[in-house]
Amino acid sequence: MEDRLTTFNNDVIFSSDAELNKIFPLYMQQLSRRHWTPLQIAKESALYLAGNEEVNILDIGSGIGKFCLVGGYFQPQARFCGVEQRESLVTLANNTKEMLGLDNVSFQHNNFTQLDFHQYDHFYFYNSFYENLSGTDKIDDSIDYSAELYNYYVRYLYKQLDMKPEGTRLVTFHSLEDEVPPCYHVISSGRHETLKFWVKI
Repeated sequence: MEDRLTTFNNDVIFSSDAELNKIFPLYMQQLSRRHWTPLQIAKESALYLAGNEEVNILDIGSGIGKFCLVGGYFQPQARFCGVEQRESLVTLANNTKEMLGLDNVSFQHNNFTQLDFHQYDHFYFYNSFYENLSGTDKIDDSIDYSAELYNYYVRYLYKQLDMKPEGTRLVTFHSLEDEVPPCYHVISSGRHETLKFWVKI
């Protein structure tokens, strides 16, 4: 990975999915199409969530960190935090952000239900709960999956979002929208039909 990074600068790395994927191990690149946020989706989402403000943005189920890395690069005034249950992915994400020199990006190994949501202003959600449903593609078998967990996570996130103040922004990508309270309204959709930009009214 280090050799690749010394060959390219960040402007090149963040120019396309193909270039960005090169900095990750091959087996992670192979998961990119289904499990990691596409660069343009991440760029568009980060712009909406960050604007020109110094805000804290949480990616729930951050995987290898692609959304936060892209957001941190294109929106340097904001802070992007990813939370992920798989320790190996968190290690990879943190190593990558260090190598890219993105000081406004961080990743933690934790279950999102253990976080203090008061620390975050806006949220990105690429349906990380979906793996718990039967017949869906899994990243790996290192964590437990069940329909009960899906329902628990959905209810928990719903309650946390419901308690946030008016003006809280949310981006969902490929979401079933079970976790979105009715006080959040779609103000626009992104270039992809399943990308939605929400705000709490």
